[in-house]
Amino acid sequence: MKVLISDSMSDKCVEILKRAPGVQVDVNTKLKPEELKKVIKDYHALVVRSATKVTAEIIEAAENLRVIGRAGTGVDNIDANAATKKGIVVMNTPGGNTITTAEHAIAMLMALARKIPQATASMRKGEWEKKKFEGTEVTGKTLGILGVGTIGSVVADRARGLRMNVLAYDPYLSQEAADRMGVEMVSLDELYKRSDFISAHVPLTNETKNMVNKTAFSKMKRGVKLINCARGGIVNEKDLFDAIKEGIVSGVALDVFEKEPTQPDNPLLGLEEVILTPHLGASTFEAQENVAIAIAEQVADYLGKGTIRNAVNVPSIPAELLASLGPYITLAEKLGVFQGQILKGGIEEVTIEYSGDVVSYDVAPITIATMKGLLDQVLDQQVNFVNAPFVAKERGIKVVEVKSSRPIDFASSITIKVKTKEAENLIEGALFGKKEPRIVRIDKFFLDAVPEGYLLVLHNYDKPGVIGNVGTLLGANNINIARLHLGREAVGGEAVSVWSIDTTLSPDVFSKLLKLPHMISAKVVTL
Repeated sequence: MKVLISDSMSDKCVEILKRAPGVQVDVNTKLKPEELKKVIKDYHALVVRSATKVTAEIIEAAENLRVIGRAGTGVDNIDANAATKKGIVVMNTPGGNTITTAEHAIAMLMALARKIPQATASMRKGEWEKKKFEGTEVTGKTLGILGVGTIGSVVADRARGLRMNVLAYDPYLSQEAADRMGVEMVSLDELYKRSDFISAHVPLTNETKNMVNKTAFSKMKRGVKLINCARGGIVNEKDLFDAIKEGIVSGVALDVFEKEPTQPDNPLLGLEEVILTPHLGASTFEAQENVAIAIAEQVADYLGKGTIRNAVNVPSIPAELLASLGPYITLAEKLGVFQGQILKGGIEEVTIEYSGDVVSYDVAPITIATMKGLLDQVLDQQVNFVNAPFVAKERGIKVVEVKSSRPIDFASSITIKVKTKEAENLIEGALFGKKEPRIVRIDKFFLDAVPEGYLLVLHNYDKPGVIGNVGTLLGANNINIARLHLGREAVGGEAVSVWSIDTTLSPDVFSKLLKLPHMISAKVVTL
């Protein structure tokens, strides 16, 4: 088996792979995309960090590739969908940089409080400005944490050690879990109102993109200090600039940005109140060595024994069962992703009902795929087929698995019912031709929708002109409609429609859509 390491990696990664029986290791960290595309056909495994972009084009050229290993948490640089279609396992190393990233957030907090970077820059100029760089103590101050997942919970623990009061906003965290952490769960508005420092630790999703914006800043305590070591795009940088100029925000520490590398003309770079680092959250010797060792061991185990660990696109099941269960796993994960993007409030209970032929299988991997798809949409941590059950349990989410004998219209179906603090959502999926996934029911509405790409999900009153108005609006804004699926309860009652569109909606178009006659709600789901 030939392994290519295409990014700089700890020597221990190379050593571990070279010790594996029947494995040949090549290290080439200077390959350009076209060069990688030419040589990848000769390799059975590819090990990368973040520099190598494993595109669909490269994957298509990988005739013998069996596994891609990412030394780190994120897999944004890997086209996991293309890999899945080609049967290539994509592995990462979740948790390897948790402590490092959390410590970086705390370091940024302390640097903000004591104005250390600004004072350093002043002294390098030969100045001695003690009064100008007067700081503030963190003891007794209030830290608001947006998202208390794996990293956020470590930040909370370290902040409590600094004798800070810790507030947490996380709609997917149970009260029991918050009590164990010793944090006070509050609403988003209350967190903004009470916090002296705010640290973001949420994933970048449609819901969290630009969540810290002009409206959010208007609700914050004057003089608040902000830290973002999570993802660029969570904080609206233009609104942040304005908030600093207006004196609402007195200090900002950023490790991540909307565009990376940071553009030289970014106005935040010219503000003394802002301290910046070039996405260093995971950049410590210990973290990089840990993830390099972990990915080497995982790849070696897979090539030598077929053992799958920490895969993001396939659960740990025997290869002989994967062909039969694979379509169900794909369907279940898509249904989970769909639920994760439409639900409101913290998840309390998930019921997964299996009907038809699927009940003859061990459905545990399918249940895990459901939870992986669901939780991956709402948490700041990397959820995969290995840790999904643990994450659900840790969050206090009850998972109920039901094998039903009720009559159905399909050979097999999977129904997912999610109960939150605010509502209860149901979605049912089935396989057409034993392989093609479909969404066949949303709550009380029956339809036939293909779960892929951008889906505009509309809930409206069943009145003449609704479909025409929506189509006209989308067409006027150059949004192409690929498919349209309709379902209604009764003539003149409520209806649901799912529009497959080629591009997502801008905020302006979305706002106009909601104002159309007879519209109840709208949501764009990305699958």
